[in-house]
Amino acid sequence: MTTAASPYLTEERLEVQSTARRFAMEEVLPLANELDKQKADIPDAFLERIGEMGYFGIMIGRNWGGMGHDVFEYALITEELSRAWMSVASIIARGNGMGTNVSDPARRAELLRRSARGDWIGAAALSEPGAGSDLANVQCRATKDGDEYVISGEKRWCGNALNADFILLLARTQEAGEGPRARGLESFLIEKQRGSFPNGLTGSPIDKIGYHGITTYHLWFDGLHVPAENLLGSRMYEGTTAPQGRAFNATMHGLNVARIHTAARAIGLARGALEDSLAYAQDRVQFGRPIAEFQAIRFKLADMATQVEAARALMYQAAHDCDAGEPIEIEAAMAKLFATEMAERVTSEGIQVHGGNGYTTERAVERYWRDARLTTIFEGTSEIQRKIISDRLIGRRQ
Repeated sequence: MTTAASPYLTEERLEVQSTARRFAMEEVLPLANELDKQKADIPDAFLERIGEMGYFGIMIGRNWGGMGHDVFEYALITEELSRAWMSVASIIARGNGMGTNVSDPARRAELLRRSARGDWIGAAALSEPGAGSDLANVQCRATKDGDEYVISGEKRWCGNALNADFILLLARTQEAGEGPRARGLESFLIEKQRGSFPNGLTGSPIDKIGYHGITTYHLWFDGLHVPAENLLGSRMYEGTTAPQGRAFNATMHGLNVARIHTAARAIGLARGALEDSLAYAQDRVQFGRPIAEFQAIRFKLADMATQVEAARALMYQAAHDCDAGEPIEIEAAMAKLFATEMAERVTSEGIQVHGGNGYTTERAVERYWRDARLTTIFEGTSEIQRKIISDRLIGRRQ
């Protein structure tokens, strides 16, 4: 199925989209069909291939070796990659300048170049057993000790932790006391070797039902030493206003882009289910004719296609407004909410169109369904998105 025409899609963007689509269908999809069943991580050799395509540097300036694009192109490429394998669409978010916001300009330039090449791929340690949606409740501690900080506590849902070049850690340097609970939260850059954890850090894989290709870890910090210079400075917090709890506010600010990225991932999954279902319905013969000739199936496909296009329009608008510098908290939340809930419905309908064959690992549609279910949870659950939207519409409850 071709993407509907859009006033947002310039010739340059169409070329970006077309290149990503070819790469996704010719290289990513076969890999996904092989490795997802094995619950295997994306191989290092393929990470290098993603780097060759430039997708770890979509939003990094050309002077640092990146593609120099904005959030809109990031979303375009993400949708195409996710249509093949959401894990590849996800791993690029762990490049694209993540973990480069250090205070020293020369070091930052070096890390940006490494990020654009795919040589600086990270993991984010934000959530904890008692701090998921309620991120201000982070309890992991960073205690100053001379020119270092000593980290103790737990983190959960840290994807790519073992294979990362670095981990971005959100930790508490002091109790909040009076005022916002986010007071005292800071971000730290933990540098490490791929394939191992540093002294003072251990991890255990979390056995997920989907989202394979990127192993997710529960982490324990027990006296991990981090240089004080790896406390990320004010550059990270550009675009935020509150001096207290600045890491928390920066995290919330970054989630707007992450939610557009997640909307694009969800749309790619739904599109994969739709395209596979269209092909299957025209090949599958029952009662002497293809099931695509039955109204019940045709109407399912029509509803699926309509929902995909509606979600994409909402996502395009949010990405456009983000690049224009407009406030987008409510728009990003709406795009994320609508696209992810849509993806769960559409991928489920895709399994229904496939019948019994959809409930096997022989067809990619079951992978899209498993992965779509997660999109309603990470980067802020659907319930959190509804809270954000309603708070902006009618005010917060006191």
